[in-house]
Formats: sequence, structure tokens, C-alpha cells
Amino acid sequence: MSSPSPAAPWRSLRHRGMRWWSVANFVSNAGTWMQLTVQNLLVLQLTGSAATTGLSMSVQAAPALLISVFGGAAVDHWPRRLTASVSQALLGAVAFTTAVLVALGRLDVPTLMALAAVTGVIATVDGPACALLGNDLVPPEDVPSAIGVGALVHQAGRLTGAALAGVTVGFLGTAAAYAANGLSFLFVASVIPFLRPARDAVRAAGPAVRGVSRRRDAEDGMTVREGLAFFVRRPRLLALAGVNGISAVFGRNYQLTLAVLVTGPLAGGAGSFGTVSTVLAAGGILGAVLGARLRRPSVRMVGVLAAAGGLLQAVAGLSPSLGVLLVMVLPMAVVESVSDTAGTAVLQTDPPTHLRGRVLGVWGSVGTVWSLGGPPALGLLMELAGTRGALIVGGLLIAASITAGHLLHTRRRAAPALSRAALQTAA
Repeated sequence: MSSPSPAAPWRSLRHRGMRWWSVANFVSNAGTWMQLTVQNLLVLQLTGSAATTGLSMSVQAAPALLISVFGGAAVDHWPRRLTASVSQALLGAVAFTTAVLVALGRLDVPTLMALAAVTGVIATVDGPACALLGNDLVPPEDVPSAIGVGALVHQAGRLTGAALAGVTVGFLGTAAAYAANGLSFLFVASVIPFLRPARDAVRAAGPAVRGVSRRRDAEDGMTVREGLAFFVRRPRLLALAGVNGISAVFGRNYQLTLAVLVTGPLAGGAGSFGTVSTVLAAGGILGAVLGARLRRPSVRMVGVLAAAGGLLQAVAGLSPSLGVLLVMVLPMAVVESVSDTAGTAVLQTDPPTHLRGRVLGVWGSVGTVWSLGGPPALGLLMELAGTRGALIVGGLLIAASITAGHLLHTRRRAAPALSRAALQTAA
């Protein structure tokens, strides 16, 4: 059997550890999406309130806003495989606890909110630990492939989990869905100790990758402040955050904007939006495959893709029919997925190894700001400009902002060179 081409999207799977990690991630993602689907239904059953359902999701996301930087610092400080195994086991314990309370009829809304908050706290450590652990299983040049494969696994797990949720609840009950998610976490926790980092990753890695805990002292530098300082002083990470922010606020929320466009101006129904959602998912999978082929992704690449996505979104806002919209939705989803894969690769490989957990922690806090603030801002824009106007104006704002940022950056880089040339001429 021939080995994958250096540009093949699945080249990271030639590493045994990555194959096992992909299987574990699929099982975990399927369980997580099953639980998320069931949890929303459970809150609606308990309260009959869509607002409370949204609040439960915000409660789970809130810890990322407040303490992600500390979770990232923990990932840099503790042995990575041990950290990921423990965090997965703890998430499994929360899922099993919820399953028992549901089965006994003892779960109320305050308890559910508390469990959601605990899950959010654990996730501030689990997220960066698992992301970096996956990258450690392959050499640096295969990291984009590992991220792309992870995106594919995520999409497959999401579709499988959502499909299994209805079947599980229908035949076995709500508690069974939580118990199944608990088992998926335990499966991942049992796989992690047998994973071995790639030789090149170990050679360049810090003690956290090699499974050695570092002693925190004055010379260690393992502080949250160091991670924040690195992020703030790194122009390319700030640029990446800016591109992600403008895209998150004025685009990407297609489940909101396209749902209103399809059911409103285009006079479609739930089935029509289901078709749009299917095309979005297909585009995301295709984009993940293309993104996995990247070898040296850059912030400039992310910006170009995001600007192109903004222009496609603006054109989609002009769609006169559902057929035209479907034609536009596919490239929108592809561009977004490739951009996400490239941006994630930059984020996870740009910092030095001993700072990557903390940088991901900072990113988690920044990303939570966009995810919490984006939908209300977009909703306000939809009220002011209408659904089509929100898509058009939002898409043009994304493209214009990224273009302006690029021109400003180019001018700033050119200014010192012109100054040196002028001095040499005068001399």
C-alpha cells in the first residue's frame, strides 16, 4: 500500500496515533452532539421557554469568557495526555450524573444550569488540551492535515449525534442519551494513554508534550500574563483575531440569517431551509478536505478567504430564488471551512510550544466574546436593514474591513523601507 501524497488531505492518518485519535474524536463528537440536542429539548420540556434554553447554552459558554486563559495555562503546565484524560473523565462524570438525575426525575432547571456551568469550566482545560494533543501526534508539516481531518470528524460526529438523539430518546429515553455521552468520554479517556507523539513533535516539544510536569517557579514563566503578552504583541495573531471577529459578527451566523431569508423573502418552508442546511454541511465537509491539503497556511490566506466569503454572502443576499441561493451557499460554506482550517493551523502552530495552551486560552476568551456578541449585533442589523440588507451590508463590511486592514499593514511595512531609502539617497 503506497503512502499518501505530501499534499493528500488524509496524510496525517498514516500515523497510528492519529488514526486512533480520529476514531475517539468521532465517538466523542457523536455523543456530545447527541447530548446537546437532547439537552435543548429537555430544557424546553422543563420550562417551555426558548429564552431559558438559550440561557442554558450561554451558562455553559460563559466560563470560556472568564477563565479560558487559566485553562490554557494549566494545559501548558501539566502533562498533556494526563490532562486530556482527566478532563475527559470529568466530563463523563458530569454526563453520568445528569443521566442519573434524569432517570430518577430529580433534575430541575437550577441543577441543570449548575451542571452546564461545571461542563463549561472543565471544557476550558479540555478544549486546548485535546486540540494540542491531536497536533502532537503528527509532524509539524502534517498539522493542517490533522486539523482538516479533525474538522471532517467533527462534521461526521455532529450529523451522527443529531440523528442518534431522536432514536435514542424515542427507544431508550432522555437519560440514555446522557449516559451514552458519558460512555463516549470514557472511551476517549481510555484511548489517550496509549497515544504516542510523533518523533518530530517530541523533539520540538516542551515538557507538557513529553508527559513531564514542570515546576512552577520564578524562572518557569508559566504564567497567564506571559500568554496574554505574547498574544497582544504578536501582530499576526491580532490580525487573525480581527478577521475572525468581523466575520463572526457580520457573517457566519447562517442558521439565523439564511433561515429568515428562506422562510421570509424567498417564501420557503422548513423543508427548504433543511435543504440549505444540508448544502451548508456538504460545503463544510468539502472545505475541510481542501483545507487539509494545506501545508503552510498563513494569516493572509485566512484574510483573503474571509473577504471572498463576505462577497459571496453579499451576492447570496441578492438571490431571487431558492435555487440561486443554493448555488451561492455551497462556495460560501467551502470558503468558510477552508478559512477556519487555515486559521486554526496558524493559531496552533505560531506560538512556541510552551505557550500554545495559554494562547489557545486567550483565543477561547476572545472567541467567546464574538460568539456571544455576534448574534445580537446581527439581529439588530437585520431589524435595521432587513434580512437581505443584513447579508449584503454584512458581507461588504467583512470584505472592506479586511481589505482596509491589509492596505494599512502594507503601508506600515513600506514606510520604514522608504525612510531607509531616503536616508541612503541623502547620504
